Amino acid sequence: MQYDYIREPQAIYDESFRQIRAETPALAGMPEDVTDLAVRIVHACGEPKVAEDLGWSDDIVRKGRAALVDGAPVIVDCRMAGDGIIASRLPADNTVLCPLTDERTYAIAKEIGNTRSAAAVELWKPDLEGAVVVIGNAPTALFRLLEILHEGAPKPAAILGFPVGFVGAAESKEALIEAAHFGIPYMTLRGRRGGSAIAAAALNALAKNNQ
Repeated sequence: MQYDYIREPQAIYDESFRQIRAETPALAGMPEDVTDLAVRIVHACGEPKVAEDLGWSDDIVRKGRAALVDGAPVIVDCRMAGDGIIASRLPADNTVLCPLTDERTYAIAKEIGNTRSAAAVELWKPDLEGAVVVIGNAPTALFRLLEILHEGAPKPAAILGFPVGFVGAAESKEALIEAAHFGIPYMTLRGRRGGSAIAAAALNALAKNNQ
């Protein structure tokens, strides 16, 4: 028995993006360069309505892509987000860092009274300046990143903030939007929705046009 479905990879992509653009009215009000990221995010979750809740700074695409071209490291909050990044699209063989797996996070978490995800942010500091940060899981990681920025930590080149969940996810993303005074380009998805697939899709879209 054979099912009737599209088998050719490019045809699948083309039809997917055609449907996304046809079913996502929010794309019409976006800057052209942001539209590509939005399309990829919708593609990652299968829900056109998420485009209505995206938040971004006007320079996220231009400065995020420039940082990747310049060789900026990509710092992720969890391995799942890192695994979703398409290495062949990274324009400068960029290093993808995930300190969450560092054994020091256990001691740091106890010391600061926070999660291991937040503790791992302490280990971002040596690589943070000019990096592209991708958060796809932990609201505590995004909150802690904002806290250390308030404390004077080096500024990343861009933040893709897509933590997911019921506790702190929506609040951490609103905090990112409200932290515009840092002048750090960002993109996020308001509310509880998010996740590593969406975060990785946003990074892949940033990197795609660098080739």
